[in-house]
Amino acid sequence: MLPLILEGTSWIENLFPYAWPLREEFLTATWETLYMLIFSAGIGGFLGLVFGVLITVVEPGGILENRTLYHGLDWFINTFRSIPFIILMALLVGVTRAIVGTSIGPTAAIVPIVAGTVPFFARQVQIALLEVDPGVIEAAESMGLTPFDIIIRVYLKEGLPALLRVSASTVINIIGLTAMAGAIGGGGLGTMAIARGYQRSRMDVILVSTVLILLIVFISQLIFSYLIRKNEHK
Repeated sequence: MLPLILEGTSWIENLFPYAWPLREEFLTATWETLYMLIFSAGIGGFLGLVFGVLITVVEPGGILENRTLYHGLDWFINTFRSIPFIILMALLVGVTRAIVGTSIGPTAAIVPIVAGTVPFFARQVQIALLEVDPGVIEAAESMGLTPFDIIIRVYLKEGLPALLRVSASTVINIIGLTAMAGAIGGGGLGTMAIARGYQRSRMDVILVSTVLILLIVFISQLIFSYLIRKNEHK
């Protein structure tokens, strides 16, 4: 038994009898997960930042106070954050098909992932920007800075470390959403774990998919930890 295990890669084949023949599919699935992550984080992150900044500046006492707009944005964020992602994907099937021409695959999965990310990140951005010292904002207003200048030079600059921290948690959340998208054929490692692993009772396929997802999470955490440390010491 021992010589067999030590011979070449046979020990891997013994430990992962179903996953090893799928190694090329795992590479494709990993790329699909990264593809969904990059585009969803880029689009959802930008829109979430816009909504997060907007709800911060129009809230009662904000630099552009507008109670009607604030309550509308607050309702929108709370409502969409409350919808379970698996249901949100089903609700947006028609929208997804209208935008990308299909409702399955990694490109189609980006639509509901963005829809789920925007309200989540917007709320995180709002919480992060509330950490900015009100005295700094008042000083900027007394200097005659425009609201746009205050947003760029005070809110975003002073709140950058906090924004990076909430961005890190949002990226991890998006990675989880890409895995959940696999439940309805979204592609990526989620589909490998569910369709090729769970539904066929192949535990080693589930295990390898999980390890690869955790590896992506770990690398993203390292990147954000570096960026946070770099900006906190400026």
